[in-house]
Amino acid sequence: MTDADVAGALPPGIHKKMVILAARALSAMPPEQIPPALRRAAAFAPARRAKLAGPQLAAALEADDEFRQRLAVHVRAMVPQLIRALDEGTPLPPARALETAAAAYLVRPSGWESVVRSAGDVELSRGGGADEDETVQRLTAALSAARSEAKGVRERLRGQLDDVKADNAQLRRTLGEVRQQLRGAQAAALSADQSEQDARREALTGARAAEAENRRWRSRVAELEGQLAVTRRAGRDARDTETMRLRLLLDTVVDAAAGLRRELALAPSDLSPADTVSAVEPASAALTDKVGHGLSNDDPVLLRRLLELPRVHLIVDGYNVSKSAWPSSPLDQQRARLTSRIAALVAPKRVETTVVFDGAELLDRPSVTAPRGIRVRFSPAGVIADDLIRELVSSEPLGRPVVVVSSDRELAESVAERGARPVTSSALIGVLGH
Repeated sequence: MTDADVAGALPPGIHKKMVILAARALSAMPPEQIPPALRRAAAFAPARRAKLAGPQLAAALEADDEFRQRLAVHVRAMVPQLIRALDEGTPLPPARALETAAAAYLVRPSGWESVVRSAGDVELSRGGGADEDETVQRLTAALSAARSEAKGVRERLRGQLDDVKADNAQLRRTLGEVRQQLRGAQAAALSADQSEQDARREALTGARAAEAENRRWRSRVAELEGQLAVTRRAGRDARDTETMRLRLLLDTVVDAAAGLRRELALAPSDLSPADTVSAVEPASAALTDKVGHGLSNDDPVLLRRLLELPRVHLIVDGYNVSKSAWPSSPLDQQRARLTSRIAALVAPKRVETTVVFDGAELLDRPSVTAPRGIRVRFSPAGVIADDLIRELVSSEPLGRPVVVVSSDRELAESVAERGARPVTSSALIGVLGH
């Protein structure tokens, strides 16, 4: 008997086992090694593949020996112990005769024909009982699974029914509450509608009363306006008559005065009686006193306006300003920073500027590089800077604008008596921008 004869004469049980085993092995094959007729079935699960594409798979195995050989490689990997027993000739239990024959048909080791025939004889001797037992077992298991599933479905449906009943009860309660709320809302709406109607009636009555009162007042206003017009006409007539009489009297007096002046030949004069009284006239105000009325001595705007005066002399109490602006800096840095900032301020207007530092307790004269246009002076030993500033103010001619920057109140009062205008250190710090 040839291979084709053996393959074509496979008993039904062996044929079924062979298709199942081949369907499982087909899942492990690369797509390019699968015949085109089976590539669509390769996407199915093995059990579904065996059921739907079993005939096509068996036909491909019988007609395409190269495909069978490639499939046999994966069958060997799936049932290695069974293939090893076939290769070694080890006898297997009769219960696995059909599976052994199916594997032998696919792999085709030495003596595979005898294995297939022996399994076929065993199947024939059983009369298909093994398949029937297997079918019974499968159906029994399926029935048991169906019963378990049906039980689970019943329990799930019972739980769902309980949930539905609970939801139904909750919905009934909610419906009752909603109905009660609806009745309350309807009652409230009816009451509100009644209140609205009452309010409308009251508003209509009030509007009618207000309209009647308005008409009455309009009539009264028209009456008063008529009386006022009559009164105005009467007053205007009386006023015109009185004005005419006064004008006539005034013209008479003016003409009489003019005639008397011509008769007496009086010369015109600008003097008043008060000008004939002997008294001492006050001194004229200094030019600086006329600037910045309403501005305080610590306002930077006042200092800027004073610096715009012609030929103004700016005198700065140096340490009084620098120690307020930069109290933590050394004295030499304070002097340098103050003089440089003031030089930048007065340079555009060429304001004469003198910065006075206290040198009463200095043994040696400090070295200071005065910027262009700035006069820097230290008070002599034993003389404070305030006295030197007073002396500078006194040296100026009366009438020249002099501005003294210092927060020392006593110094400010004394220079003001000498005709200078004092401003505080904060005003200069504000102008310099700190």
